Formats: sequence, C-alpha cells, structure tokens
Amino acid sequence: MKLADIFFPFRADMNKIERELDRAIDTAEPVLQKTASHLLKAGGKRIRPVFVLLGGKFGAYDIERLKYVAVPLELIHMASLVHDDVIDDAELRRGKPTVKAKWDNKIAMYTGDYIFARALMIAAELTDPRIHRILSRAIVEMSIGEIEQIRDFNNWDQGLRHYLRRIRRKTALLIAVSCQLGAIATGAPDSAVRSLYLYGYNVGMAFQITDDILDFTGDEKTLGKPAGSDLRQGNITLPALYMHKQSTHADEFHRLAEDPAQIERVIEFVRNGEGLAFTQRLAERYLDRALAALDGLPAGRDRDALGKIARFIGERKF
Repeated sequence: MKLADIFFPFRADMNKIERELDRAIDTAEPVLQKTASHLLKAGGKRIRPVFVLLGGKFGAYDIERLKYVAVPLELIHMASLVHDDVIDDAELRRGKPTVKAKWDNKIAMYTGDYIFARALMIAAELTDPRIHRILSRAIVEMSIGEIEQIRDFNNWDQGLRHYLRRIRRKTALLIAVSCQLGAIATGAPDSAVRSLYLYGYNVGMAFQITDDILDFTGDEKTLGKPAGSDLRQGNITLPALYMHKQSTHADEFHRLAEDPAQIERVIEFVRNGEGLAFTQRLAERYLDRALAALDGLPAGRDRDALGKIARFIGERKF
C-alpha cells in the first residue's frame, strides 16, 4: 500500500489545498516569493492536511471551511522546517538545496517568519476561539521543543523520557492537532474529537520515531540527505541513545561517541546494534495505541483510511 493510494479519495480536495497553499505564500516581495515558492515546490507528504480532511469527515464535512485549518497547519510545518535547517546548518532537504543554502540564514529565518504569519492570518477566517487556542499552544510547544533540541545537542546524558517529550513537541503535537482541528472545524462530537486527538498523537510519535530509525537505515537517495544526518548535526536520537546507555557494547560505543572524528564508525555501530530493534518496538507500541484510539470512532471508510495511514507509517522505508 502506497500513501498515494490512501490519499486517492481525497485527490480533488487535496488539489484544492495545494492551490490554496500557492495562494497563501503569494506576495509582491520578490525574494519572499522565491524562497517560499522554493520551499513549497520541494514537496512533502502533505500528511497534516490529509489528517485535517479525515478529521473533518466525522462532522459536517466542508472543504471550504476545512481549508482554513489544513492550509495553516501545513504552513506552520513548512515554516518550522526552514528554521530547523538554519539551526541544523542543513544543506539539503528532500534532495534539494535548503532555503538557507540557496540564499542565507537571515533570508531563511524571515521566510519562516513570513510563512508562520500567513498561517495565522488564514486561520483567522474561522471564528471558533478553540481553534485559535489550540493552534497557538501548538506553536508555543513546537518552539519549546526546538529550544530543547538545541540545548541537548551532543548531550549523551539525556534519558528516554526527555527524548519522548521533545519529539512530542516537535512532531506529534502538530499531527494530533491536525486530526483534532479537522473535527472541531466541522462540529464533530466531543467523543470523536478526543479519539482523533489520541490517534494523531500516537501516530505522530510513531512517525518521528520511525524517522529516527530511517535516518540510520536509509541512504542519501531515499532520505534526500546523508544517512546519520541527525547525529552528524549533534541531534542524538533514540537508536544512538540506546546504544550509549543500554547496549551490550555501551562502553565501546561511549568511547567512539566522544570522538567527533569517529562519526562514521558511530553511525555504523548504530546500524548494526540493538538500538534500532528497541526503537522499532517502541514505534510499534505507539502505532498499537493509535489503532486502539480508532475504536472510539464510527466504523466506515474514513476510520479505515486512518488505520491504513498508521500501518503505512509502521511499514514505510523512506
């Protein structure tokens, strides 16, 4: 099963969302137009807008209303990527030059700020105060997650709980909010809103944990960046953290990790160690919780689609 097959029933509405994204970043300022367009054309799975649309299926579905949630959430995600690339000094994203690489750090930061601002302007078309409270809190939590990641660069003393809290803020929360706000925007019952939030949170955790696995197991062609990029940038994710703390070769791994010149050996150590299997089991536990949350939703094609997305995340290779 490919993601495109799951998204196929939404192709018309997703095409509309894509057009709305183009319209959202349109500006008379030529540099911002070029940088924002470069980011948008780099592509992406658009999984957050799809979650918004699926969440909307449990209320009075209306794409003209849902677009004011789906577009801002994708813009917020895009803006966070631009800022991430500056922090990580990343040259590539999805195999293409980042905004900071093609222009510079200052342009990239202001591009991210512009996209954030456009997201909030579009969301303001909806008057439900719950939507704005949830969206604002999500941005605050994402910002805290980014600061935590910077603080913990090359910090091998962090624990599992710390890692999980960070990825909750950086990734899982925005996916949870996508499911939740799609339901709220269409007047879905409170029980459905709660189930969708729990589903989105657990799927989001599994999504990021799986990304952290793929960062070691993938290659540059499939990842769009060199394997082990997180570790090269000082971002210590769970597969490496496990090897450092709990593996049968923890002492040897610790000695290698302390020497920046040994980064290739450290990456290979993770690839061949127990950390990947441990991390995979954790991702599977979150996926099981996501699927269990779907029991609180009415049976049907839309609930099935959410289940298929969860299973895709567990099986994906890129």
